[in-house]
Amino acid sequence: MTGAETEDDIPLGERKTVTDFCYLLDKSKQLFNGLRDLPQYGHKQWQSYFGRTFDVYTKLWKFQQQHRQVLDSRYGLKRWQIGEVASKIGQLYYHYYLRTSETSYLNEAFSFYSAIRQRSYYFQVNKEDRPELVVKKLRYYARYIVVCLLLNKMDLVKVLVKELSEEIEDYTQRFNTEDQLEWNLVLQEVAAFVEADPVMILNDNNAVVVTSNRLQEGCVPPLEQGMVVGQLILADALIIGNCNNQVKFSELTIDMFRMLQALEREPVNLATQTSKQGTLEPNEKPAKRENPHKYLLYKPTFSQLFTFLSASFKELPANSVLLVYLSATGVFPTGRSDYEGPYDFGGVLTNTNRDVVNGEMVQKRNQAQKEMHCLHPGDLFPFTRKPLFVIVDSSNSTAYKNFTNLFGQPLVCLLSPTIYPKSVQDQSQCGSLFTLFLYCPLLAFFSVCGLNSVRRGLWERAQELLRKVYRDIGQMITRSRTIDQAFLQFFGDEFLRLLLIRFVFCSAALRLHKLFRESRSFPESYPELPKQDTVESSVLQKHILELATMLDVQSLFWDDSLETY
Repeated sequence: MTGAETEDDIPLGERKTVTDFCYLLDKSKQLFNGLRDLPQYGHKQWQSYFGRTFDVYTKLWKFQQQHRQVLDSRYGLKRWQIGEVASKIGQLYYHYYLRTSETSYLNEAFSFYSAIRQRSYYFQVNKEDRPELVVKKLRYYARYIVVCLLLNKMDLVKVLVKELSEEIEDYTQRFNTEDQLEWNLVLQEVAAFVEADPVMILNDNNAVVVTSNRLQEGCVPPLEQGMVVGQLILADALIIGNCNNQVKFSELTIDMFRMLQALEREPVNLATQTSKQGTLEPNEKPAKRENPHKYLLYKPTFSQLFTFLSASFKELPANSVLLVYLSATGVFPTGRSDYEGPYDFGGVLTNTNRDVVNGEMVQKRNQAQKEMHCLHPGDLFPFTRKPLFVIVDSSNSTAYKNFTNLFGQPLVCLLSPTIYPKSVQDQSQCGSLFTLFLYCPLLAFFSVCGLNSVRRGLWERAQELLRKVYRDIGQMITRSRTIDQAFLQFFGDEFLRLLLIRFVFCSAALRLHKLFRESRSFPESYPELPKQDTVESSVLQKHILELATMLDVQSLFWDDSLETY
């Protein structure tokens, strides 16, 4: 409304348009703010509220598109306000992805965040003397970067980081604010995250090639004809990150980031997403859930971890598996007891602000008492009443060898090495080698051989060889006469099959590598795998030496590993 105009001068229809817009805007803000009060766990409670919020934002978005001229002249609608609505829709899609693990929602979030930048919705913010508006813009950039990281759009991430850096510099110079250090920390975190991959794949022009490590069509060895394996399906996963000093961005450590992608299928419509931005419209939900549902827990307390575990356990469908991935600092027992039970081996750290000094646990309790801020193997016993698949990446992973299968349900634990050679240990800030093998075995193999760049042609040839290796490992597992049935019961699920195959490859590769000489430097499992049939198989050793020869690093491996024991 202009200053000279009174409300009576405005036509009734236009006045109603402004009133309707204000109602939708207020309603959308109210619903959006209510999202943070929803329980973070459980599949059912949040869906109807999310649906209502989504409906209101869809109406608001279409309404401002249809009535832009009236809203510009009568309401004084600014472009940053349109950007704010688009940003909220992007956030809704991102949180829908977190709740459902459907990667198609990431694409939708990307579409809206991308449009904000392409249409310069926040451009005028810098001309207004309102620091809170600039902070909205900075937060938008941080959220956009997270989505781009998850979609492996690394080239765009680098551009966005440069723009964010300039925006932060401008913001801190103009407003002399107290949050400058916080924003500079955001920049440092994302820069470290982008640089965390140990190996660069280069094309003929020396440009970096970005590869996706989500589950792709044809990358999982099919089951042999007539092979009887379990029909269990991976339905739920808890991905827990509590490593001190590991690269992180937002509330994702690099290990969590890698593991969540290892439990997702490659979205089929990734390449076509940008074509939709001209007619930016919120889309309907996809009908089929392709990926296991995930909870991402960054530095949870014991009570938070136990609550999420219980919620997953309670809602786990029949014939389904719960996966628990623990990437965390090890907690070791303080003394020896006469009886060694599931609480006598330590475990992994759960979060507490007390007792942690420079990453080391300070023991202030009676020697006979157990560490309270720790997930002990015994804490998982109640959840073995249903099929449970555990991955522990920790300096005390072997505590979880001391499991007892009390209820006869399928149970497997894959356990990381507990010590690494110094050259590998020095890289641990950029993520664990064990998790890297489970996420992308070839990347880990290159890394452990000290190679930091590779030509795309060689990478593709090595991947082709690895596909044959995977097929052979799959046959070793299913044909072994001495393997524990638990492995076969999980082998019907594609995600778990690939994790088991990669685990065997990792174990065999490290056993042959000359730097890995201590038994504690090798992964272990509960139940134990039959070594001669799997990780020490001569066929698999031959494949690993063949791969090493292809990469010209055969001198790093023993030619006949069995003779060295």
